[in-house]
Amino acid sequence: MKHLLHGAVAKTLPTVLQTRKKQRLSILTYHGILPGHDYMRPLEPTLATFDWHMELLSRYFNPLSLSEALSRMRYGELPERAVCITFDDGYANNVVQALPVLKRWRVPATVFIATNFLNGGRMWNDSVLEALRVVDDTKFDLQELGLDVYDIDGLHKRRVAAEAIIREIKHWPPEKRSQAVEMIESRVGSLPCDLMMTDQQVRELSENGVEIGAHTKSHPILSTLSQDESKQEILGSKTYLEALLGQKVRHFAYPNGRPGIDYSIEHRDMVEAAGFESAVSTHWGVASKTSDRWQLPRFTPWDQVPLSFMVRLLMNYQNPA
Repeated sequence: MKHLLHGAVAKTLPTVLQTRKKQRLSILTYHGILPGHDYMRPLEPTLATFDWHMELLSRYFNPLSLSEALSRMRYGELPERAVCITFDDGYANNVVQALPVLKRWRVPATVFIATNFLNGGRMWNDSVLEALRVVDDTKFDLQELGLDVYDIDGLHKRRVAAEAIIREIKHWPPEKRSQAVEMIESRVGSLPCDLMMTDQQVRELSENGVEIGAHTKSHPILSTLSQDESKQEILGSKTYLEALLGQKVRHFAYPNGRPGIDYSIEHRDMVEAAGFESAVSTHWGVASKTSDRWQLPRFTPWDQVPLSFMVRLLMNYQNPA
């Protein structure tokens, strides 16, 4: 990577594509950071990839904590190429894999945690992925759930089947989806119970300067819930984390995060009323002074070549949302 990072083109691009004091903030989204390639999670960055991501940001951009970035943007004091790093969900590998890299390159980060999965829990989509990884068969019949018979004869087919199942049940009502996942789990052997953080790991992140944000309790699609259920999910995660850390939790991330699909303007207002200072969505773009602070856009280029990654990220500064 070094010949790309240190090349003349890489050095001149930030100047050519500077935002000229327009107060633009790029907020990057990550979930898990894996020690190596995983055929069931091919889009998740490996440790090696994440390392050069952070090196590139450290050398050519201006990484800030979310709190500092929003404060400086409010007063028109953002530096050129300001960027924030965020993680969603609360995976244990954020501590084991990502934290040492963040410390090495001195990059601040915010981790948004779905609190119900701490201390041995497992997100429903991970249950599906891990079940398809270990099931001892070449077919997986889910017709009793109104789904298909899936061909899982081979690693690629197992991943494709898992992705199809997740896509089908993602927007089911939470109770129906939970019942489906329980049935899927019952069809296989034991599944991992160490994918998500423990309370102590959350504290470890916070003690190392990582901001902790809320991501609801059980990561539901808020648009599928009643207003009371949504309020409980939003406030419940905030209350849990504030009690755990003994400090205010200032930022929130919407599960799934597509405006008008996964959450509504009513949910945005609930988040503001709950006392959060900001919230992030998954709408692509770059934040500016005119952005709704409780619906901030995010963006992460997934190019596998550092120069392409940097160019796409720099170009994003031209697209305020």
